[in-house]
Amino acid sequence: MGETAPVSEGTQQHAPAWRGGFGRLWAAAAVSKFGDSLRIAAMPLLAVSLTDDPLLIASVTACGYLPWLLFGLVGGAVADRVDQRRAMWTVDLVRGVLMAGFAAAVWLDAHSIALLIAAAFVLTALQTVFDNAATALLPTLVEAGALGSANARLMTTQQIVGSFLSAPAAPVLLAAGAAVPYAVDAATYAVAAVLIASLRIQGPQGPPRAPGPAGSTLRGQIAEGLRHLWRDRALRGLCIATTICNVGMGALIATLVVHVTVWLDAGTAGYAAVLTAFGAGSVVGGLAAGRLADRIGRIRSVFLAALVQTGALVAMGSVRALWATIAAMAVFAVMGMVWNVNQTTLMQQRSPAGMLGRVSAAIRTLAVAGAPLGALLGGAAAGALGPNAPALLAAALFVPAVAALSGLIN
Repeated sequence: MGETAPVSEGTQQHAPAWRGGFGRLWAAAAVSKFGDSLRIAAMPLLAVSLTDDPLLIASVTACGYLPWLLFGLVGGAVADRVDQRRAMWTVDLVRGVLMAGFAAAVWLDAHSIALLIAAAFVLTALQTVFDNAATALLPTLVEAGALGSANARLMTTQQIVGSFLSAPAAPVLLAAGAAVPYAVDAATYAVAAVLIASLRIQGPQGPPRAPGPAGSTLRGQIAEGLRHLWRDRALRGLCIATTICNVGMGALIATLVVHVTVWLDAGTAGYAAVLTAFGAGSVVGGLAAGRLADRIGRIRSVFLAALVQTGALVAMGSVRALWATIAAMAVFAVMGMVWNVNQTTLMQQRSPAGMLGRVSAAIRTLAVAGAPLGALLGGAAAGALGPNAPALLAAALFVPAVAALSGLIN
């Protein structure tokens, strides 16, 4: 296979203009993240109140992965065929109506575990279109030199909202009533839809892509996106590394509570401290991602992030002390955000405007596929080798990812 472009990238960047499109997209992302985080925190608690069957409870979480595996590539193709703004605000309106109905069912005590599973599945299926359309839309809202900064601001804001605003608000709203978090989530979807519908295109790529030509099929367009991903050495290497690392991430996250409460004997307070460190580290990483890319380049930034994360995982699995896990998780989160910001920016820079949704979908789908596999491997490793084994397993999985990324450095 030939290469579509050499592995090089421009990194000198400036801040995106807040007026117009980007400011409204940023506000919509922040509002939606607040509502989504409330729902994500409330749904498992609601599931536990309805059933004590672990399989049914886990099914609610599993439905956050399954639609990506089933519809992720289709969602990317749809995002490339339609007006991305219209797709996004339409999806948000539909999700708002669904969540309003779900909140009413909870308020009327007419909900069931089956309804929770169905809601989780449908919301994530709709998200496959929304997320890929949002990735494809951003380059039309900001200038090329501001793309990295725009990604960093979006991701950092979402991390702040999710970790430090929604998390404290969730128990307060739950105390007001079991249906309240879902009603708030419905309202945030409506607000986000209005903001997105009012977006103005300012970037160099012009308006969102019109519907695909007559006779084109989703299958053919999906194949076209996959071919572009495979032929571009940088994107191919990033995709392979991300997929491998997400297997490790799945192993770590699925067993983190056991690592902290059993191996470290740190209790729920220790677990909360580790999660707080992860949230704070992500914010720092979002602020640092652009500056690091300016100094060493985006590819090298992702390589450095993977290398440092490997060391953090080794420390987490080897040093039996709460302070070590807190520090390791903070460093891991810093570098995780550096990876995410620069990978997303590279994907946007190296994909044709009319193909970005499909390339984004392919990378996301493969990455999501790794997480449930990792969760199973992590659980097996913890049971057979001890609660610290998943962290060391994750470190071992990061090694081939580091090797794949090293081959991209000129």
